[in-house]
Amino acid sequence: MCDATSRVESNVLAALTQFDLHARLGGTTGVTLLAFTGAACGSCRHLRRVLLALHELRPNWQLFEVDAEREAGLVNEFEVFHLPTVFLYHDGQFHCPLTAEADPAAIIRAVDAALQQPAQEAP
Repeated sequence: MCDATSRVESNVLAALTQFDLHARLGGTTGVTLLAFTGAACGSCRHLRRVLLALHELRPNWQLFEVDAEREAGLVNEFEVFHLPTVFLYHDGQFHCPLTAEADPAAIIRAVDAALQQPAQEAP
C-alpha cells in the first residue's frame, strides 16, 4: 500500500486501542462504525476499502478500527468470534452488531434498518 493511501486510510478509519476506545466512542455523535479487523485477513482488507468508499457517501459517519491481533482484551470484551466484525454506535452509545454485505449501499441500508430498532445491551 502506498504512503498516501495509508495516510488517507488512517485519517478516515482511525485505529483504537484498549486505552482509548471507550473514551473516543463515548465522545462521538451520530453514526459510528467500529470494525474489528486483522492484518492477515483478506476479508478485512476488502472491508477497509469498502469503508473508505462508504466515507465518500457518508462523510459525517465516524469510522474506527481495532486490530484484533493486537487488542485481545477488546476482542474478548466484544465477544468477537470472526473477522471482520462491525459494531454500530449511535450518539456515543452501543447500538448493535452490524450484519451487512461488504458493500457501501448494503451497509447504509443495514445501519438505517438497525437504527429503527431499539439499542441492544453492550457486550
